[in-house]
Amino acid sequence: MSKGNCYIVGAGVDYGLDFPVTKNDFVIAADGGFDRLHRQGIAVDLSIGDFDSVNDKPTQGNIIALDKDKDHTDTFEAILKGIDKGYESFRIYGGTGGRFDHTFANIQALSFLSQSNKIGYLVDKDCVITAITNSAISFDARCQGFISVFSYSDMSAGVYLKGLKYELENHSLKSTFPVGVSNEFTGADSTIRVDNGTLIIIFPRKCLDAVLI
Repeated sequence: MSKGNCYIVGAGVDYGLDFPVTKNDFVIAADGGFDRLHRQGIAVDLSIGDFDSVNDKPTQGNIIALDKDKDHTDTFEAILKGIDKGYESFRIYGGTGGRFDHTFANIQALSFLSQSNKIGYLVDKDCVITAITNSAISFDARCQGFISVFSYSDMSAGVYLKGLKYELENHSLKSTFPVGVSNEFTGADSTIRVDNGTLIIIFPRKCLDAVLI
């Protein structure tokens, strides 16, 4: 198990790469993500993909070339490689803003990570999307703005929202009823917990470093 983050950069819209890479982290370029990592001078530990969306195909370093006819997206293959490396925390950039089917596939990947007892953050322009399964996530009091909580499972039971404007106590959420949209931080520490099910949580990007697992 690694204590660092696995950073995955894809070929979606570039909303900025604002992550500080440490010696414990692992950076994966998923196909066209190689271009933006190269432009910003961020060292790539692994390049993976069929490279159909890359301008300057990588020729050096650790490279895994995938067939265009495959079951997994390039980003999901990158996630699997990160898991093989022992990482439990994943931050995905360039995974939104392009084709919606790829964005949805990345949301499914967040669910996969959470159900594998790992955590993934899909970084969009102004927000971050994550998923938790039978677990909890907390935010410190610095967080401001809106936060939305949706059931990804057909039914999520034992949902608790603490420290938010609209709180819940042992509630059930359905995937067909978006009651959890547009909740708000209150300037206090807050926690979201689900006892049985998978939740998708969307919160401001500026709160990413205020997450307490």
